[in-house]
Amino acid sequence: LVLELNQVIIPTYGTVPDQQNLHTPEWVGFDDKPDSLFFSDGQRRIDFVLVYEDESKKITHKRSDRKKQKRKRQVYESNLINNGLQLEATRSVLDEKLVFVKVHAPWEVLCTYAEVMHIKMPLQHNDLKTRESAFNWFSRFFRVDENIIKPEQEFFTAPFQKEHLANFYIHDKDTFFNPATRSRIVHFILSRVEYATKNNVKKFGINKLLDTGIYKAAFPLHDSDFRHLSTDPKCPSERYLLYREWAHPKNIFKLQPLDFIRKYYGEKIGIYFAWLGFYTNMLTVAAVVGVGCFLYGCLTKDNCTWSQEVCDPNIGGNIIMCPQCDKVCTYWNLTITCESSKKLCIFDSFGTLVFAVFMGIWVTLFLEFWKRRQAALEYEWDTVEYLEQEEQVRPEYEAQCTHVVMNEITQQEEHVPYTACGKCIRMAFCTSAIFFWILLIIASVIGIIVYRLSVFLVFSATLSQHINGTEAIRKYLTPQTATSVTASLISFVVIMILNIIYEKVAILITDFELPRTQTDYENSLTTKMFLFQFVNYYSSCFYIAFFKGKFVGHPGNPVYWLGKYRNEECDPGGCLLELTTQLAIIVGGKAIWNNIQEVLLPWVKNLIGRYSAAARSKKVVPRWEEDYHLQPIGKLGLFYEYLEMVIQFGFVTLFVASFPLAPLLALINNMLEIRLDAWKLTTQFRRMVPQKAQDIGAWQPILQGIAILAVVTNAMIIAFTSDMIPRLVYYWSFSVPPYGSHSSHTMKGYINSTLSVFSISDFKNASKPFSPWFGNQTTCRQVYRDLRYPPGHQHQYEHNIYYWHVIAAKLAFIIVMEHIIYFVKFIISYAIPDVSQKTKSKVKREKYLTQKLLHENDLKVVKKETLGKIADKIMKGADSTFRPKAE
Repeated sequence: LVLELNQVIIPTYGTVPDQQNLHTPEWVGFDDKPDSLFFSDGQRRIDFVLVYEDESKKITHKRSDRKKQKRKRQVYESNLINNGLQLEATRSVLDEKLVFVKVHAPWEVLCTYAEVMHIKMPLQHNDLKTRESAFNWFSRFFRVDENIIKPEQEFFTAPFQKEHLANFYIHDKDTFFNPATRSRIVHFILSRVEYATKNNVKKFGINKLLDTGIYKAAFPLHDSDFRHLSTDPKCPSERYLLYREWAHPKNIFKLQPLDFIRKYYGEKIGIYFAWLGFYTNMLTVAAVVGVGCFLYGCLTKDNCTWSQEVCDPNIGGNIIMCPQCDKVCTYWNLTITCESSKKLCIFDSFGTLVFAVFMGIWVTLFLEFWKRRQAALEYEWDTVEYLEQEEQVRPEYEAQCTHVVMNEITQQEEHVPYTACGKCIRMAFCTSAIFFWILLIIASVIGIIVYRLSVFLVFSATLSQHINGTEAIRKYLTPQTATSVTASLISFVVIMILNIIYEKVAILITDFELPRTQTDYENSLTTKMFLFQFVNYYSSCFYIAFFKGKFVGHPGNPVYWLGKYRNEECDPGGCLLELTTQLAIIVGGKAIWNNIQEVLLPWVKNLIGRYSAAARSKKVVPRWEEDYHLQPIGKLGLFYEYLEMVIQFGFVTLFVASFPLAPLLALINNMLEIRLDAWKLTTQFRRMVPQKAQDIGAWQPILQGIAILAVVTNAMIIAFTSDMIPRLVYYWSFSVPPYGSHSSHTMKGYINSTLSVFSISDFKNASKPFSPWFGNQTTCRQVYRDLRYPPGHQHQYEHNIYYWHVIAAKLAFIIVMEHIIYFVKFIISYAIPDVSQKTKSKVKREKYLTQKLLHENDLKVVKKETLGKIADKIMKGADSTFRPKAE
């Protein structure tokens, strides 16, 4: 590959010494054909557009700077022409300062670079018979009408070689390389052509020219307006068809035309929408089961014995709870938590356990079936051997290759951007920066915890909880609820602010690392961003699920945070309801925020741009100028879309035991997300440079890691956050003799036996409440289920036998649940092959044809030439044998 690049690209480098030797684009006027995709001759297709502001009309720059910029641009355009590209310049219709340079790649250039880039092209039609799926009769109701978007023909393909041109399926030279492939080849050239040399260091690439402002934009053209068909008969109006059959909201229940998306936008966009569609389809099953579990909880909540005891005035009404903070908090009645206990019965039920086990298996099925789907797409879209053969070095990496090292494999010298020592220094710096930001997030989480602890005192004093109070508002707005909701909202705001800052930091760190290829760059950035987002989004949920209310001591000896703030306690039913609240706020708020950021802002910007342009002129505007006024897609492309979905995947799987409706909300969000992303790409953004992608990259191992972690987190949520295990232990062991007094297994008496008793005379002065004591009782109950011996016992306030039974049951449950689910996951992974038999057959058939058509023909030619030489030698030998000797 290096030799090929040297042969094709390196000779074009070099400064152009004289102004008169520069090649310049051909200048033409606009021909009043707004939908034309061709040069003014109507024959040469526009493969790329460069936009710059005429230096002679610039006001902001110094004259010397304008001359330098003009010189660099002229050298660059001249070198593009030297590379074989054809340029045509046209001045803007709406703004005379703007100039549009249209780029066309002739046949010879396309063939040369297609070979250098190892682009796979069609050899012959796929002649393998395909079996109709059993679900085809059902899925046809959701497929796009084949009369509108015709199915793509299937071909066997091979890396293009000019010398074997006759073996490729060339029906028409003009359509052999489709527009997406043409744009990709031109962008490859644009990224590697030089524009200046400084201190023997070559400066090259369109990206740097865009960064320095020499060019304002560079993009391939959309082929039509999305609102109507093109007036140009040569244009297929694929953008219009995509909008009508894919991006329009009416298609929300239709399957996506993935092959057509890939044809128009390239494999990288195609694989994203294929993954998102597959994930959404799989969520349908999880959503149905989740709704079933939720309905089960709703139907059985009235039979929830422990909730009935909380709400019973003769049971919960007689239970006085200890204050939840020092001094300012009052004693309160357990019946205040009646409504929250009813809600908790919906989520903390047997259905939750079933759903958690189901989701552990579902996530494995999702990943395994996606591997099969991905393998099929790799073959169909010709990306099977992409990484090994086709991906090129990033121009930013090439530009920094100043150090010479010996390649261990080839034993030849090669240029690299840094030495081994330099690489270690870079890695150490980047790792330190990442850990610093993670610690910053942890510090923000600690800040939220301190807010919770301090504001709880305020709410406890404001929302006075007198025992005899009957105000309706206290039924729903308890100090715990108010603290939880406000802390969740603040946590969400902090998360969004840190996101914005860290995105820029992560990009700077990755740029400093200088990865070799674009895939390496994206994988490195993906790992950093997800690590940050994981801590940022999930830390507050992990705190509520596994730390809040677990280390609080008891009323007479509470645990203090930072030596000042008394540690938080959960409601009598545990922290599960609070975790559900936190999840609902973050997931819902995140979805709304992302849609505003991704859809509303580009729409508003384009709307302002269109109105300002319309105010200036009513002239007919060409396609390239229409596209220029759309929003640029950004350097990271679909990175943020992937990140959004993977974070959502984490919420759906990691904490699903606390919120079984999460898959349903994710399903609804994703059905909208697919169409919003499609609408955004089709109507609001310039056409992306088509890029190859073999798979979803670093997101795949991240999803697998989340799937493994999800089993542990859900098992621990059921064991430590929910109240299920203590209830089961009470039902089977402590409701009957020798520990209980009931004759049969029952949940009656559960509340009374699990809320530990505390004597008010044992309060320390630092925590004794100011409010007077009501009634003749001398004890109060602990809010949380700490299961301690009562006052007067020889081991008073120490953990009782019930506590140790519960701890043993929780640990046993975690071990059993994890091992069962991991075993089932292993069986499923083993039983479902990553590549289907149909795809394997297609790959083998393609390799056979490549061998037969390309390599065996070469052998025949060589063999023929060799046999011809042998025959000539034999004839010469025969002539010399029978020729008479000379006298």
